[in-house]
Amino acid sequence: MSPIALLPAAGSGSRMESATPKQYLNLLGKPLIWHTLHALHAVPELARIVVVLSAADEWWDSYDWSAFGRLMVLRCGGGSRAESVLNGLQALSAGMPGDTWVLVHDAARPCIDPALVSGMIDLLCGHAVGGILAIPVADTLKLATPALQIDHTHPRDGLWQAQTPQMFRLADLAGALETGLGPDITDEASAVEKQGLAPALVRGSPWNLKVTYPQDLQLAALILQARNT
Repeated sequence: MSPIALLPAAGSGSRMESATPKQYLNLLGKPLIWHTLHALHAVPELARIVVVLSAADEWWDSYDWSAFGRLMVLRCGGGSRAESVLNGLQALSAGMPGDTWVLVHDAARPCIDPALVSGMIDLLCGHAVGGILAIPVADTLKLATPALQIDHTHPRDGLWQAQTPQMFRLADLAGALETGLGPDITDEASAVEKQGLAPALVRGSPWNLKVTYPQDLQLAALILQARNT
């Protein structure tokens, strides 16, 4: 079966300092998640784009999503990102083969380049484990003390900053999350790593911004506007 994308979108985005859930914040006249879905629908290899919402989501139905023909909505979001991903995978497993490739992508990464996703699928479709988009760390890293003083400078050699999508087979990722949920699971790869497996690193892009803080919306708007000119 062709790969599918899965977007956990059940969170509130508390660091955005807004009563509106992050995925619905206005970005160039549309909800933020609209731009993410628009980019993923430009990836021809994806058979379906699945959005995992909270059962209590009151925002989704306020918008028109009819432009996205491959869209599927699941209202089974959990209390954490990992739980939302796992719940979505479990819901999909009833009707999809376990070896289906699933690309988990942050709903708040609206600037993903469709060509990057296509290249990732082409590179990893025969891989034994799967992998993630990531970029090498360029900045000097400092380890802080509890008093917010520098403890020491941490070597950046070999360090990469994880991005999404993260691409794994449905059954493998569901199994990893079922056995490994915990505070140390901050992305899908970390759950897979706990199984003793080594996901591949696929070079991403610094423009693949995750909107986390209010100023990130302005950066995302600039990136999208520059891409469309």
